[in-house]
Amino acid sequence: MKPVTQVFAILLCLFTVRVSVVSGQEPSETRPQTFPRVTIPDSQVRTIRSTSTGRDYDLYIHLPSDYAQDKNTKYPVLYILDGQWDFKLMDAVLGGLVYDKFVPQMILVGITYSGENADYGSLRAMDDTPTAVEQVKGSGDGPKFLKFLKTELIPFIEANYRGDSSRRVLQGSSYAGLFTLYALFADPGLFSAYMAGSPAVNYADEYTFKQEAEYAHTHKELPVKLFLAVGGSEGLTAPVQEFMRAIQSRRYKGLKIETRVIEGERHSGTKPELFNRGLRFLFSE
Repeated sequence: MKPVTQVFAILLCLFTVRVSVVSGQEPSETRPQTFPRVTIPDSQVRTIRSTSTGRDYDLYIHLPSDYAQDKNTKYPVLYILDGQWDFKLMDAVLGGLVYDKFVPQMILVGITYSGENADYGSLRAMDDTPTAVEQVKGSGDGPKFLKFLKTELIPFIEANYRGDSSRRVLQGSSYAGLFTLYALFADPGLFSAYMAGSPAVNYADEYTFKQEAEYAHTHKELPVKLFLAVGGSEGLTAPVQEFMRAIQSRRYKGLKIETRVIEGERHSGTKPELFNRGLRFLFSE
């Protein structure tokens, strides 16, 4: 190759590299880009430390779209256990139901644990279980967690937001479903409605069955709404169906209950239909 040709080739290569950089074709690892985060409008995060459990909780709070404009209205409050997993899905389902006028606007409160590396599995196994078992480390803090909800969290929400104390709803699935049923029979008047998905009713030698039977021994009334569901293809299908039959056989005065077996779904796949059908039932007249 002649010297002039060599110089031309080098210049051509440099020009090509320059064009690729300017045109944005440079590999991303050498020129990292930043993008805005996706956020949920009208939402915020608050943190509260519980003296009842000794733990810190993050609260994912979503306010109705007209909350700032209408300063007199009080709204139902839906308390979502396992907020780290279920808050986003519940918010999406609720948006569609509000748009279709099946349910009113409401305040969502997702309850989860503080810290970037929170061990959700272990922490919820402590808070959501009503009694201790040897197989689950730290289990049995359900009574403390219920005290936290009653004496700390609910007062905090209703002091800082326009929550309607006559329309509180508690929702939980799996261990959190177990806790939802525990709260129902331990302090039924704390919430006006309960939504339990795939509750672990076989926990601790069927603790939930025993608690319900003990409640029925001294009570004929249960003036709440309860939506109870389980997947048709999960390990809890049979015991939850048995519990459905047990509670329906009591014929509690004032209890409005709907049960559903979500066909073809397993333990986590029940949630979209659980949230949709549950909210529609709990807020129906």
